[in-house]
Amino acid sequence: MHLLSASCVRALLFATLLRQVSGLETVVGLYGETFEIPCNIGAMKAEDIMITKWKYDKGAGLSGDLLVKQRDQDVSISATDEYKGRVSMGANSSLLLSAAKLTDQRTFTCMVVVGADIPEYPVNVVIYKTPAGLEISDKADELEIGKLTKLGTCVAKDSNPAANITWLKNNAPLVADGKGVSIQASVLVDPDTGLSTTTSSLEISAEKEDADAEFACSTRPIVGSELVSSPATFTITYSTENIVLQVTAQEPLVEGGNVTLKCLADGNPAPTAFNFHLKGELVKVENADTYTITNVSRDSTGEYKCSLVDDPTMEASKDITVSYLDINLSPSGSIVKKAGQALDLTLQINASGDSKVSWTKDNVKLDKEPEFTKLTFADSGRYECEVTMGLLSQKDFLELVVEELRPVTGVPVIRRLSKKRGEDGSHKVLICEVEGSPKPAVSWSINGTSLDESPFVNGKITHKITVVPAANLTVSCSVSNEFGADSRTINVSSLIEEVRMDKQDQSDDNDQTKLVVGVVVGLLLATVVIGLAYWVYMKKSKQGSWKTGEKEDGSSEEEKKLEEKVEENSQKAEV
Repeated sequence: MHLLSASCVRALLFATLLRQVSGLETVVGLYGETFEIPCNIGAMKAEDIMITKWKYDKGAGLSGDLLVKQRDQDVSISATDEYKGRVSMGANSSLLLSAAKLTDQRTFTCMVVVGADIPEYPVNVVIYKTPAGLEISDKADELEIGKLTKLGTCVAKDSNPAANITWLKNNAPLVADGKGVSIQASVLVDPDTGLSTTTSSLEISAEKEDADAEFACSTRPIVGSELVSSPATFTITYSTENIVLQVTAQEPLVEGGNVTLKCLADGNPAPTAFNFHLKGELVKVENADTYTITNVSRDSTGEYKCSLVDDPTMEASKDITVSYLDINLSPSGSIVKKAGQALDLTLQINASGDSKVSWTKDNVKLDKEPEFTKLTFADSGRYECEVTMGLLSQKDFLELVVEELRPVTGVPVIRRLSKKRGEDGSHKVLICEVEGSPKPAVSWSINGTSLDESPFVNGKITHKITVVPAANLTVSCSVSNEFGADSRTINVSSLIEEVRMDKQDQSDDNDQTKLVVGVVVGLLLATVVIGLAYWVYMKKSKQGSWKTGEKEDGSSEEEKKLEEKVEENSQKAEV
């Protein structure tokens, strides 16, 4: 085998190009395959050709015969050397040559006899072979930053012409610069086949970015598509330059939680031993890069560090804050106060950060913190405070009951017990209005529906029930609290009885009207009779007085009394 440099290969290719430029027709054949060499007879007619003969250039001015064909006769094979059994004639007098070899790279001549002319048509043959494949061998175990290291060797076997190898990093070509990249190539020629094997070695000074880089080699044959080797990656070694402390914990970190510290170093291979500085305590960890602190408290707040065991000066730190939120509402829970008294309400907050406070009374938000300089019944209710700090929150409450200053006034009293018919007339609504503090409990002696209770405001409450009485009932409303009780009753007639009574009332009204008319008529008749009797009496009286000689004054007094009597009866009749 002969070792040729890349420059020699380029010289061979250049010689081939010279033959093409000289005007000699060139035919390309693929190594190991059958290819056709045309006989360029131009405008000659096949029936005019008497003899066709193919020969080849053996060198040194000698030629060798391959085959001959006379008109109207079969082809006669005359090859006795390396072409025996490999040649045949194709259409249009072309030469078919099988199992192409590199030794076939020579001139083949087609000679024809037409009448008295014997023209010749020489054709140059070039044989190409694509490399069997590309592969990277002698790979480095690892590459070191800043140091020129042999990465590997790329081999392109059995090609013609010799392959030109290009190295790639992440699909981009590498160019030798004599510093960070060095490429050495050589070509080895097989003396038996004449095929070339190209070997290219790459030396590179790696960088950190090369840790994930893919290296490959490629070649682009004259015939066919580009060939690329399988990509290869390499371990890049370098010393630690930076270290970072990473903290992993539930957010927010509260007392009782856990914190995991992780020390990250950018060296490769990564360090396997670290020191963790835990607020004055040094913990060494081997074959791991994490350390977990369990059940943290507010005292765990502070600065934490990690460093390399091999180089303690290389360290990283991180501040950790354990969030906490404590509140103290005083007074809290359920308390009872007298109306008119003052209540000092205080809220103490102990937190690791800024907090916000909100208040509600009976689930209604208040604009500000409640103040009680002089308690009233309206101040009674449930007060809740909520303190928030980020995602943390705490709640407390005050259940305030305001009573009368004198305990007796706290006894519940039924101020009014009333009833009314429903709007649709099919039921009755009983209403019990109560005062007292603390809030009285209300009960009825009868089961009803649509129970309704007003809010307890200023010591007052109204309780309603709906009933559909089928008979006349006596219903009682009872109220009570810790100071006493009260009860009242109310008569409730059935709806059926009320309808009957309404009809009876209408009948009684008609009878009374008739009675009044009769009385009036009777009185009028009595007045007329009395008047008539009075007139007769007066007439007789005057006649008697004349006879007896009684004084006229006495008669006048009696006359006046009778007139007053008549007038009184007339007034009664009008009534």
